[in-house]
Amino acid sequence: MWLSNSSIGRKVVMSVTGVALILFLTFHMSMNLVALFSEDAYNMVCEFLGANWYALVATVALAALFVIHIIYAFWLTMLNRKARGSERYAVSEKPKTVEWASQNMLVLGLVVILGLVLHFANFWYKMQFAEIIGDHYLGEFGPTDGAAYIAYTFASPVYVILYLVWLVALWFHLTHGFWSAMQTFGWNNKIWFERWKVISNVYATLLVLGFALVVVVYFFKSLCC
Repeated sequence: MWLSNSSIGRKVVMSVTGVALILFLTFHMSMNLVALFSEDAYNMVCEFLGANWYALVATVALAALFVIHIIYAFWLTMLNRKARGSERYAVSEKPKTVEWASQNMLVLGLVVILGLVLHFANFWYKMQFAEIIGDHYLGEFGPTDGAAYIAYTFASPVYVILYLVWLVALWFHLTHGFWSAMQTFGWNNKIWFERWKVISNVYATLLVLGFALVVVVYFFKSLCC
């Protein structure tokens, strides 16, 4: 099959799943920002996206996209290393034209995965999963009280630091991944080559700042209250 047997096909799968995950992150970030303006409205969104059938279908679809993205990421990395063979040890200095993020996408991806595991443990496990199994006391609060979980989690300086480190890794991963996806789609002519880099940087920055703003605001709220 072309999507798995050719290098271009594998890159297309990586790009399509990556862009789909970026769109989800955009929605998730926008949802989180609601908590800064109205915690009741945020909890209403959490209730709407609880263990309802449409939310569960979306969760399964997102999980599939994520697994496919990870599998293809490791696959492409291993194939690229195998293709370079001993040549990757031939020089000790990397070309200046090669971005740091592109050289460390696998490591950045692993940090992002670890951050997701932490995020699932702090939020998804205590909220949607708690509703799925019918245990509304699995966490410290009710499964739809998302604002309380945000406040509780980011009152801890340890979690604040861990999440901010995660977001930095996510920023590097997104800036290269977004731009690389546009290249794979063929939208990289002379005019748009540098433009996509700028768009990738701006988009990833706004996305990560949106997530980070919620973390920082709730941390300082915990110090004041």
